[in-house]
Amino acid sequence: MLDLTGKVAIVTGAGSVGPGWGNGKATATLLARQGAAVFLIDINADAVGETHSIIAGEGGISATHVCDMLSSADVAEMVQACLDRFKRIDILVNNVGGSEPGNVVTMPEEVFDRQVAFNLKTAFLGCKYVIPIMEAQGCGAIVNISSVAGVRNSRGGRTHTGYSASKAAVIQFSRSTAGAFAAQNIRCNTVLPGLMHTPLVEFRLARQLSGNDAASLIASRNAQVPMGKMGTGWDVAHAVLFLASDEAGYITGTEIVVDGGLIAGLG
Repeated sequence: MLDLTGKVAIVTGAGSVGPGWGNGKATATLLARQGAAVFLIDINADAVGETHSIIAGEGGISATHVCDMLSSADVAEMVQACLDRFKRIDILVNNVGGSEPGNVVTMPEEVFDRQVAFNLKTAFLGCKYVIPIMEAQGCGAIVNISSVAGVRNSRGGRTHTGYSASKAAVIQFSRSTAGAFAAQNIRCNTVLPGLMHTPLVEFRLARQLSGNDAASLIASRNAQVPMGKMGTGWDVAHAVLFLASDEAGYITGTEIVVDGGLIAGLG
């Protein structure tokens, strides 16, 4: 079940912003555990190197590449480097993204532009250069990481217009891409994480939202989830694994929500 032996996966954002398991780090490690050779992409060499060390320590196969996913030239070079190293690309996980606070009035125009680029253009560029490889192979699986922020407003009073808009766009981008390449046996799906307890909480959100009081922020986020706790990077990773696997071979153009019942209003 969910065996990826012989497959090659690119995972972008494969490092973490601090100790622990971010979505990309957990996803890359899980795909390697299931037998994939994983090409680990991040702009931070130390962060992606840590993921590589974990995979190597478990006997898995991976290689690292430092890449700015906002640069077309960098992404093209990265994809070619993966081909040079592993000779094929079966799976692409577009995991680069992040949020900045602000509504349509308070958010500076340049911040909005950066949000759209960071959350949407990175997925666009990843697909732009990987899909021709998958077309030549006659198959491929793409998983883009969006967010529940793309389909609901925050109940906590935090507005992040650029993030919400760009993550909503990722969903439709995935659907459009799925439709365009379904006949070529290339699948494209999206994972929508909810409130997740990843290193991002302690190392970025605590500073932005709670005066560096991580414990208070964690308690508040846990309380918002009907299941009573945030998810983890592993919850996201397992959803990605399924969508990337042959077991999901008849699934394309759709989304898996990983949020503990948050947007369903089960609480």
